[in-house]
Amino acid sequence: MTNLKHDVKDPSLTSQGIQRINWAEREMPVLRSIRERFLKEKPLKGLKIAACLHVTTETANLAITLRDGGAEVYLCASNPLSTQDDVAAALVYEYGIPTFAIKGEDRDTYYNHIISVLETKPHITMDDGADLVATLHGERTDLMENIIGGTEETTTGVIRLKSLAEEGNLKYPVVAVNDADTKHFFDNRYGTGQSTLDGITRATNVLWAGKTVVVIGYGWCGRGVASRASGMGAKTVVCEVDPIRALEAAMDGHQVMKMEQASEIGDIFITLTGGMKAIDSKHAQLMKDGAILANSGHFNVEIDIEGIEELADSKTEVREYVDQYTLPEGKKIYLLGEGRLINLAAAEGHPSAVMDMSFADQSLSAEFMAKNYTNLQNDVYVVPKDIDEEVGKLKLSSMGIEIDTLTEEQNIYLNSWDVGT
Repeated sequence: MTNLKHDVKDPSLTSQGIQRINWAEREMPVLRSIRERFLKEKPLKGLKIAACLHVTTETANLAITLRDGGAEVYLCASNPLSTQDDVAAALVYEYGIPTFAIKGEDRDTYYNHIISVLETKPHITMDDGADLVATLHGERTDLMENIIGGTEETTTGVIRLKSLAEEGNLKYPVVAVNDADTKHFFDNRYGTGQSTLDGITRATNVLWAGKTVVVIGYGWCGRGVASRASGMGAKTVVCEVDPIRALEAAMDGHQVMKMEQASEIGDIFITLTGGMKAIDSKHAQLMKDGAILANSGHFNVEIDIEGIEELADSKTEVREYVDQYTLPEGKKIYLLGEGRLINLAAAEGHPSAVMDMSFADQSLSAEFMAKNYTNLQNDVYVVPKDIDEEVGKLKLSSMGIEIDTLTEEQNIYLNSWDVGT
Protein backbone atom coordinates (compact mmCIF):
# COMPACT_ATOMS: atom_id res chain seq x y z
CA MET A 1 0.00 0.00 0.00
CA THR A 2 0.99 3.64 -0.32
CA ASN A 3 0.18 6.94 1.35
CA LEU A 4 0.63 8.88 -1.89
CA LYS A 5 -2.39 10.72 -3.23
CA HIS A 6 -3.40 9.01 -6.45
CA ASP A 7 -6.27 7.69 -8.53
CA VAL A 8 -5.52 4.59 -10.58
CA LYS A 9 -7.65 1.63 -11.59
CA ASP A 10 -6.11 -1.42 -9.94
CA PRO A 11 -3.04 -1.79 -7.66
CA SER A 12 -2.84 -5.50 -8.53
CA LEU A 13 -1.61 -4.53 -12.01
CA THR A 14 1.63 -3.16 -10.54
CA SER A 15 3.92 -6.12 -11.33
CA GLN A 16 2.71 -6.23 -14.92
CA GLY A 17 3.35 -2.50 -15.22
CA ILE A 18 6.90 -2.85 -13.87
CA GLN A 19 7.69 -5.53 -16.46
CA ARG A 20 6.40 -3.40 -19.33
CA ILE A 21 8.17 -0.24 -18.10
CA ASN A 22 11.44 -2.19 -17.95
CA TRP A 23 10.83 -3.59 -21.43
CA ALA A 24 10.36 -0.09 -22.83
CA GLU A 25 13.51 1.14 -21.06
CA ARG A 26 15.62 -1.29 -23.12
CA GLU A 27 14.82 0.81 -26.20
CA MET A 28 15.46 4.19 -24.55
CA PRO A 29 19.26 4.52 -24.25
CA VAL A 30 19.33 8.31 -24.67
CA LEU A 31 16.91 8.87 -21.81
CA ARG A 32 18.90 6.32 -19.78
CA SER A 33 22.10 8.31 -20.19
CA ILE A 34 20.30 11.50 -19.12
CA ARG A 35 18.84 9.72 -16.12
CA GLU A 36 22.31 8.55 -15.05
CA ARG A 37 23.57 12.14 -15.15
CA PHE A 38 20.46 13.43 -13.39
CA LEU A 39 21.00 10.94 -10.56
CA LYS A 40 24.42 12.46 -9.92
CA GLU A 41 23.72 16.14 -10.53
CA LYS A 42 20.07 16.55 -9.36
CA PRO A 43 19.41 19.56 -11.65
CA LEU A 44 15.70 19.58 -10.78
CA LYS A 45 16.11 19.41 -7.01
CA GLY A 46 13.44 21.35 -5.14
CA LEU A 47 11.11 21.65 -8.12
CA LYS A 48 7.60 20.27 -8.52
CA ILE A 49 6.62 19.16 -12.02
CA ALA A 50 2.98 18.70 -12.99
CA ALA A 51 2.81 16.52 -16.10
CA CYS A 52 -0.26 15.97 -18.26
CA LEU A 53 0.95 13.28 -20.67
CA HIS A 54 -0.18 9.96 -22.13
CA VAL A 55 0.39 7.50 -19.27
CA THR A 56 2.38 4.86 -21.13
CA THR A 57 5.49 2.80 -20.50
CA GLU A 58 7.61 5.45 -22.23
CA THR A 59 6.11 8.27 -20.16
CA ALA A 60 6.84 6.23 -17.05
CA ASN A 61 10.53 6.24 -17.94
CA LEU A 62 10.39 10.01 -18.42
CA ALA A 63 8.71 10.48 -15.04
CA ILE A 64 11.33 8.28 -13.36
CA THR A 65 14.11 10.31 -15.02
CA LEU A 66 12.62 13.58 -13.76
CA ARG A 67 12.21 12.09 -10.28
CA ASP A 68 15.83 10.94 -10.30
CA GLY A 69 16.80 14.46 -11.30
CA GLY A 70 15.45 15.65 -7.96
CA ALA A 71 11.95 16.74 -8.96
CA GLU A 72 8.66 15.91 -7.29
CA VAL A 73 6.60 14.60 -10.21
CA TYR A 74 2.81 14.53 -10.37
CA LEU A 75 1.25 12.88 -13.41
CA CYS A 76 -2.20 12.83 -15.01
CA ALA A 77 -3.42 11.66 -18.42
CA SER A 78 -3.62 13.96 -21.43
CA ASN A 79 -6.35 11.85 -23.06
CA PRO A 80 -9.16 9.80 -21.45
CA LEU A 81 -8.35 6.71 -23.53
CA SER A 82 -4.55 6.78 -23.60
CA THR A 83 -3.76 5.50 -20.10
CA GLN A 84 -2.18 2.09 -19.61
CA ASP A 85 -3.65 1.08 -16.25
CA ASP A 86 -0.82 -1.28 -15.31
CA VAL A 87 1.70 1.53 -15.87
CA ALA A 88 -0.33 3.94 -13.75
CA ALA A 89 -0.42 1.39 -10.92
CA ALA A 90 3.34 0.75 -11.12
CA LEU A 91 4.15 4.46 -11.06
CA VAL A 92 2.28 4.84 -7.78
CA TYR A 93 3.06 1.59 -5.99
CA GLU A 94 6.61 0.88 -7.21
CA TYR A 95 8.14 4.20 -8.24
CA GLY A 96 6.45 6.56 -5.77
CA ILE A 97 5.11 8.96 -8.40
CA PRO A 98 1.58 10.27 -7.65
CA THR A 99 -0.51 9.43 -10.72
CA PHE A 100 -4.09 10.31 -11.54
CA ALA A 101 -5.19 8.38 -14.62
CA ILE A 102 -7.70 5.66 -15.50
CA LYS A 103 -8.29 4.39 -19.02
CA GLY A 104 -11.80 5.32 -20.15
CA GLU A 105 -12.31 8.00 -17.50
CA ASP A 106 -15.20 10.38 -18.16
CA ARG A 107 -14.78 14.09 -18.82
CA ASP A 108 -15.38 15.13 -15.20
CA THR A 109 -12.82 12.64 -13.90
CA TYR A 110 -10.34 13.73 -16.55
CA TYR A 111 -10.50 17.36 -15.43
CA ASN A 112 -10.54 16.42 -11.75
CA HIS A 113 -7.25 14.64 -12.36
CA ILE A 114 -5.82 17.74 -14.01
CA ILE A 115 -6.84 19.81 -10.99
CA SER A 116 -5.30 17.20 -8.68
CA VAL A 117 -1.82 17.68 -10.16
CA LEU A 118 -2.17 21.46 -10.35
CA GLU A 119 -3.22 21.70 -6.70
CA THR A 120 0.31 20.62 -5.78
CA LYS A 121 1.33 24.18 -6.80
CA PRO A 122 3.94 23.07 -9.36
CA HIS A 123 6.90 25.05 -10.64
CA ILE A 124 6.96 23.51 -14.12
CA THR A 125 4.11 22.22 -16.27
CA MET A 126 4.72 19.48 -18.82
CA ASP A 127 1.87 19.26 -21.30
CA ASP A 128 0.72 17.15 -24.23
CA GLY A 129 -2.07 19.27 -25.70
CA ALA A 130 -1.81 22.26 -23.32
CA ASP A 131 -4.67 21.28 -21.00
CA LEU A 132 -2.61 22.22 -17.93
CA VAL A 133 -1.82 25.63 -19.41
CA ALA A 134 -5.44 26.15 -20.48
CA THR A 135 -6.73 25.27 -17.01
CA LEU A 136 -4.21 27.56 -15.32
CA HIS A 137 -5.08 30.43 -17.65
CA GLY A 138 -8.82 29.79 -17.34
CA GLU A 139 -10.72 28.72 -14.26
CA ARG A 140 -7.74 28.05 -11.95
CA THR A 141 -5.46 31.09 -12.14
CA ASP A 142 -5.14 30.77 -8.34
CA LEU A 143 -2.84 27.77 -8.84
CA MET A 144 -0.27 29.65 -10.93
CA GLU A 145 1.70 31.36 -8.16
CA ASN A 146 4.75 29.04 -8.22
CA ILE A 147 5.00 28.50 -11.98
CA ILE A 148 8.37 29.35 -13.55
CA GLY A 149 7.84 27.72 -16.95
CA GLY A 150 6.57 24.77 -18.93
CA THR A 151 7.12 22.41 -21.85
CA GLU A 152 4.73 21.23 -24.58
CA GLU A 153 4.89 17.90 -26.37
CA THR A 154 2.55 18.10 -29.36
CA THR A 155 1.50 20.21 -32.36
CA THR A 156 -2.01 20.93 -31.07
CA GLY A 157 -0.65 22.21 -27.78
CA VAL A 158 1.89 24.44 -29.50
CA ILE A 159 -0.89 25.95 -31.62
CA ARG A 160 -2.86 26.78 -28.46
CA LEU A 161 0.19 28.24 -26.72
CA LYS A 162 1.16 30.43 -29.67
CA SER A 163 -2.40 31.74 -29.79
CA LEU A 164 -2.16 32.67 -26.10
CA ALA A 165 1.24 34.31 -26.65
CA GLU A 166 0.07 36.30 -29.68
CA GLU A 167 -2.81 37.67 -27.59
CA GLY A 168 -0.28 38.70 -24.93
CA ASN A 169 -1.97 36.43 -22.40
CA LEU A 170 0.62 33.68 -21.87
CA LYS A 171 1.67 34.01 -18.23
CA TYR A 172 4.93 32.06 -18.27
CA PRO A 173 7.56 30.82 -20.77
CA VAL A 174 7.06 27.45 -22.45
CA VAL A 175 9.47 25.36 -24.52
CA ALA A 176 7.82 23.83 -27.60
CA VAL A 177 9.40 20.38 -27.42
CA ASN A 178 7.27 19.38 -30.41
CA ASP A 179 9.27 21.75 -32.62
CA ALA A 180 12.64 20.12 -31.90
CA ASP A 181 14.02 18.38 -34.98
CA THR A 182 14.66 15.25 -32.92
CA LYS A 183 10.98 15.27 -32.02
CA HIS A 184 8.91 16.09 -35.10
CA PHE A 185 11.22 14.53 -37.71
CA PHE A 186 11.09 11.17 -35.93
CA ASP A 187 8.31 10.96 -33.31
CA ASN A 188 5.68 12.63 -35.50
CA ARG A 189 6.70 10.94 -38.74
CA TYR A 190 7.93 7.45 -37.84
CA GLY A 191 6.17 7.10 -34.48
CA THR A 192 2.75 8.33 -35.61
CA GLY A 193 3.11 6.59 -38.96
CA GLN A 194 3.67 3.17 -37.41
CA SER A 195 1.47 3.44 -34.33
CA THR A 196 -1.57 4.83 -36.18
CA LEU A 197 -1.66 1.88 -38.55
CA ASP A 198 -1.06 -0.41 -35.58
CA GLY A 199 -4.05 1.04 -33.70
CA ILE A 200 -6.39 0.77 -36.68
CA THR A 201 -5.22 -2.78 -37.40
CA ARG A 202 -5.76 -3.89 -33.80
CA ALA A 203 -9.22 -2.32 -33.69
CA THR A 204 -10.41 -3.71 -37.04
CA ASN A 205 -8.02 -6.42 -38.29
CA VAL A 206 -8.32 -4.69 -41.66
CA LEU A 207 -6.10 -5.60 -44.63
CA TRP A 208 -4.31 -2.47 -45.84
CA ALA A 209 -3.23 -3.78 -49.23
CA GLY A 210 -5.59 -2.56 -51.93
CA LYS A 211 -7.51 -0.16 -49.69
CA THR A 212 -7.91 3.51 -50.53
CA VAL A 213 -6.61 5.38 -47.49
CA VAL A 214 -7.46 9.07 -47.16
CA VAL A 215 -4.95 11.01 -45.03
CA ILE A 216 -6.32 14.38 -43.99
CA GLY A 217 -3.46 16.72 -43.12
CA TYR A 218 0.09 16.38 -44.48
CA GLY A 219 2.20 17.70 -41.65
CA TRP A 220 4.91 15.48 -40.19
CA CYS A 221 2.32 13.07 -38.77
CA GLY A 222 0.36 12.91 -42.02
CA ARG A 223 3.57 12.30 -43.97
CA GLY A 224 4.35 9.36 -41.74
CA VAL A 225 0.90 7.80 -41.97
CA ALA A 226 0.66 8.21 -45.74
CA SER A 227 4.14 6.74 -46.22
CA ARG A 228 3.42 3.72 -44.03
CA ALA A 229 -0.01 3.08 -45.59
CA SER A 230 1.55 3.19 -49.03
CA GLY A 231 4.22 0.78 -47.89
CA MET A 232 1.50 -1.64 -46.78
CA GLY A 233 0.05 -1.66 -50.29
CA ALA A 234 -2.68 0.93 -49.86
CA LYS A 235 -3.69 3.52 -52.45
CA THR A 236 -3.14 6.83 -50.70
CA VAL A 237 -5.05 10.08 -51.04
CA VAL A 238 -4.06 13.28 -49.24
CA CYS A 239 -6.39 16.18 -48.44
CA GLU A 240 -4.79 19.50 -47.48
CA VAL A 241 -5.52 23.22 -47.14
CA ASP A 242 -1.86 24.27 -47.38
CA PRO A 243 -0.70 24.52 -51.03
CA ILE A 244 2.95 23.76 -50.25
CA ARG A 245 2.11 20.63 -48.28
CA ALA A 246 -0.37 19.55 -50.95
CA LEU A 247 2.33 19.97 -53.59
CA GLU A 248 4.77 17.96 -51.50
CA ALA A 249 2.19 15.17 -51.11
CA ALA A 250 1.68 15.07 -54.87
CA MET A 251 5.43 14.87 -55.48
CA ASP A 252 5.71 12.13 -52.84
CA GLY A 253 3.43 10.04 -55.03
CA HIS A 254 0.06 10.45 -53.29
CA GLN A 255 -3.14 11.50 -55.00
CA VAL A 256 -4.22 14.94 -53.82
CA MET A 257 -7.82 16.12 -53.97
CA LYS A 258 -10.55 17.96 -52.09
CA MET A 259 -12.24 16.20 -49.20
CA GLU A 260 -15.58 16.06 -51.05
CA GLN A 261 -13.96 14.00 -53.82
CA ALA A 262 -12.00 11.81 -51.43
CA SER A 263 -15.12 11.10 -49.34
CA GLU A 264 -16.65 9.20 -52.24
CA ILE A 265 -13.73 6.84 -52.86
CA GLY A 266 -12.04 6.26 -49.49
CA ASP A 267 -12.12 3.02 -47.51
CA ILE A 268 -10.22 4.33 -44.46
CA PHE A 269 -10.08 7.98 -43.40
CA ILE A 270 -7.44 9.25 -40.96
CA THR A 271 -7.40 12.81 -39.59
CA LEU A 272 -4.11 14.45 -38.54
CA THR A 273 -4.77 18.18 -38.85
CA GLY A 274 -4.67 19.64 -35.34
CA GLY A 275 -7.91 21.40 -36.27
CA MET A 276 -11.60 20.63 -36.06
CA LYS A 277 -14.22 18.99 -38.30
CA ALA A 278 -11.75 17.76 -40.88
CA ILE A 279 -14.43 15.13 -41.39
CA ASP A 280 -17.96 16.47 -40.97
CA SER A 281 -21.47 15.10 -41.51
CA LYS A 282 -21.63 16.13 -45.16
CA HIS A 283 -18.48 14.11 -45.81
CA ALA A 284 -20.03 11.14 -44.00
CA GLN A 285 -23.08 11.31 -46.28
CA LEU A 286 -20.81 10.98 -49.32
CA MET A 287 -18.89 7.97 -48.00
CA LYS A 288 -19.49 4.46 -49.21
CA ASP A 289 -20.89 1.65 -47.09
CA GLY A 290 -18.27 0.29 -44.68
CA ALA A 291 -16.03 3.35 -44.53
CA ILE A 292 -13.75 3.46 -41.48
CA LEU A 293 -13.00 6.75 -39.67
CA ALA A 294 -10.05 7.23 -37.32
CA ASN A 295 -8.28 10.18 -35.75
CA SER A 296 -4.60 10.49 -34.91
CA GLY A 297 -4.67 14.21 -34.11
CA HIS A 298 -4.66 15.18 -30.45
CA PHE A 299 -8.33 16.02 -29.83
CA ASN A 300 -11.46 14.18 -31.00
CA VAL A 301 -12.88 17.39 -32.54
CA GLU A 302 -11.14 16.51 -35.81
CA ILE A 303 -14.17 14.34 -36.61
CA ASP A 304 -17.62 15.91 -36.27
CA ILE A 305 -18.96 13.12 -34.06
CA GLU A 306 -22.04 15.07 -32.96
CA GLY A 307 -22.96 15.79 -36.57
CA ILE A 308 -22.59 12.13 -37.52
CA GLU A 309 -24.68 11.04 -34.53
CA GLU A 310 -27.45 13.45 -35.53
CA LEU A 311 -27.31 12.06 -39.05
CA ALA A 312 -27.41 8.39 -38.04
CA ASP A 313 -30.47 6.28 -37.24
CA SER A 314 -28.53 4.11 -34.81
CA LYS A 315 -25.17 3.58 -33.14
CA THR A 316 -23.88 0.17 -32.08
CA GLU A 317 -20.58 -1.00 -30.63
CA VAL A 318 -19.74 -3.92 -32.91
CA ARG A 319 -16.22 -4.54 -31.65
CA GLU A 320 -14.00 -3.05 -28.96
CA TYR A 321 -13.10 0.49 -30.09
CA VAL A 322 -15.44 0.24 -33.10
CA ASP A 323 -18.81 2.08 -33.18
CA GLN A 324 -21.10 1.40 -36.13
CA TYR A 325 -23.29 4.26 -37.31
CA THR A 326 -26.22 3.28 -39.53
CA LEU A 327 -27.37 6.12 -41.78
CA PRO A 328 -30.98 6.56 -43.00
CA GLU A 329 -30.38 4.81 -46.34
CA GLY A 330 -28.92 1.78 -44.55
CA LYS A 331 -25.28 2.67 -45.19
CA LYS A 332 -22.91 1.92 -42.33
CA ILE A 333 -19.78 3.82 -41.34
CA TYR A 334 -17.42 2.92 -38.51
CA LEU A 335 -15.81 5.30 -36.00
CA LEU A 336 -12.75 4.01 -34.14
CA GLY A 337 -11.79 4.78 -30.55
CA GLU A 338 -14.54 7.36 -30.01
CA GLY A 339 -12.63 9.62 -32.38
CA ARG A 340 -9.71 9.87 -29.96
CA LEU A 341 -6.05 9.14 -30.69
CA ILE A 342 -6.39 5.70 -32.25
CA ASN A 343 -2.72 4.79 -31.75
CA LEU A 344 -3.20 5.09 -27.98
CA ALA A 345 -6.88 4.16 -27.68
CA ALA A 346 -6.51 0.80 -29.42
CA ALA A 347 -2.74 0.23 -29.31
CA GLU A 348 0.31 1.19 -27.23
CA GLY A 349 1.26 4.49 -28.83
CA HIS A 350 4.65 5.20 -30.38
CA PRO A 351 7.48 2.67 -30.17
CA SER A 352 9.86 3.25 -27.27
CA ALA A 353 12.85 3.83 -29.55
CA VAL A 354 11.33 6.97 -31.05
CA MET A 355 9.92 8.28 -27.75
CA ASP A 356 13.46 7.99 -26.42
CA MET A 357 14.37 11.15 -28.33
CA SER A 358 11.16 13.05 -27.57
CA PHE A 359 11.43 12.41 -23.85
CA ALA A 360 15.14 13.19 -23.86
CA ASP A 361 14.08 16.57 -25.28
CA GLN A 362 11.49 16.89 -22.50
CA SER A 363 13.99 16.09 -19.75
CA LEU A 364 16.64 18.48 -21.06
CA SER A 365 14.05 21.20 -21.72
CA ALA A 366 12.88 20.95 -18.10
CA GLU A 367 16.51 21.33 -17.02
CA PHE A 368 16.92 24.31 -19.39
CA MET A 369 13.82 25.94 -17.94
CA ALA A 370 15.03 25.39 -14.37
CA LYS A 371 18.34 27.09 -15.16
CA ASN A 372 17.17 29.89 -17.46
CA TYR A 373 13.60 30.89 -16.57
CA THR A 374 14.69 34.24 -15.11
CA ASN A 375 16.05 35.26 -18.52
CA LEU A 376 12.97 34.26 -20.51
CA GLN A 377 9.92 36.29 -21.50
CA ASN A 378 6.39 34.92 -21.39
CA ASP A 379 6.58 33.37 -24.83
CA VAL A 380 6.88 30.07 -26.71
CA TYR A 381 10.48 28.94 -27.30
CA VAL A 382 12.00 26.35 -29.62
CA VAL A 383 14.21 23.75 -27.96
CA PRO A 384 17.75 25.20 -27.96
CA LYS A 385 19.81 23.87 -30.87
CA ASP A 386 22.54 22.51 -28.63
CA ILE A 387 19.98 20.33 -26.82
CA ASP A 388 18.52 19.13 -30.11
CA GLU A 389 21.95 18.25 -31.49
CA GLU A 390 23.03 16.56 -28.25
CA VAL A 391 19.98 14.27 -28.39
CA GLY A 392 20.76 13.45 -32.02
CA LYS A 393 24.39 12.65 -31.19
CA LEU A 394 23.41 10.44 -28.26
CA LYS A 395 20.90 8.54 -30.41
CA LEU A 396 23.47 7.96 -33.15
CA SER A 397 25.98 6.76 -30.58
CA SER A 398 23.45 4.31 -29.13
CA MET A 399 22.94 2.93 -32.66
CA GLY A 400 26.69 2.47 -33.18
CA ILE A 401 26.79 5.13 -35.90
CA GLU A 402 29.68 7.55 -36.35
CA ILE A 403 29.58 10.66 -38.54
CA ASP A 404 32.19 13.00 -39.95
CA THR A 405 33.23 16.37 -38.57
CA LEU A 406 34.35 19.41 -40.59
CA THR A 407 38.05 20.16 -40.86
CA GLU A 408 39.33 23.58 -39.81
CA GLU A 409 39.76 24.48 -43.49
CA GLN A 410 36.16 23.46 -44.26
CA ASN A 411 34.88 25.50 -41.33
CA ILE A 412 36.77 28.59 -42.50
CA TYR A 413 35.36 28.20 -46.02
CA LEU A 414 31.77 27.84 -44.80
CA ASN A 415 32.07 30.87 -42.54
CA SER A 416 33.73 33.28 -44.94
CA TRP A 417 32.68 35.40 -47.87
CA ASP A 418 36.00 35.98 -49.57
CA VAL A 419 37.06 32.41 -50.27
CA GLY A 420 35.78 30.89 -53.48
CA THR A 421 36.34 30.66 -57.23
